[in-house]
Amino acid sequence: MPTEKNKMLRGELYNSMDQELVTERKRARDLFAQINRLEYGDMDAYNALRAKLFPNADESFWVEPPFYCDYGYNLYVGANTFFNFNCVVLDVCRVTIGCNVMLGPNVQIYTATHPMSAAERRAGPEYGKPIWIGDDCWIGGSVVVSPGVHIGDRCVIGAGSVVTRDIPDDTFAAGNPAQVIRTIES
Repeated sequence: MPTEKNKMLRGELYNSMDQELVTERKRARDLFAQINRLEYGDMDAYNALRAKLFPNADESFWVEPPFYCDYGYNLYVGANTFFNFNCVVLDVCRVTIGCNVMLGPNVQIYTATHPMSAAERRAGPEYGKPIWIGDDCWIGGSVVVSPGVHIGDRCVIGAGSVVTRDIPDDTFAAGNPAQVIRTIES
């Protein structure tokens, strides 16, 4: 029989109050709280904490505190990727972010979602949909990326946008909901 964690990782309805998941969220909160309190420039402590919180991220991945997430281990991040201040990642499913990606301040990435039926929501289970952001993207400040979205390589997402649909490679998208505005020449 699958565990609640197995169901969560597969994007199935699961009980988020399962003790294993509660313990893992607490571990993540403890780690990001330590990162958020670090004295600026303490690279040894930062690198050690980053490696524990993000075991699937390249060692060059940089997070400007404060930062918040659910688990950390569901974040797969490529080389030279930067998160500015106050980013939030609800990583109940896999979040894949390529190389050379820049996230502006207050970017929010949500894999977590809930049933549309009020009766199902009251019952408590939730689920997630993975998110993928390609290489060489710039995600502007205060962008929200919704569950299940795929943002292609070399995209720019305008500040304040809400990305609810896939965005193709080499495009600039903006708005609420985000719409492709134009193609970007590489």
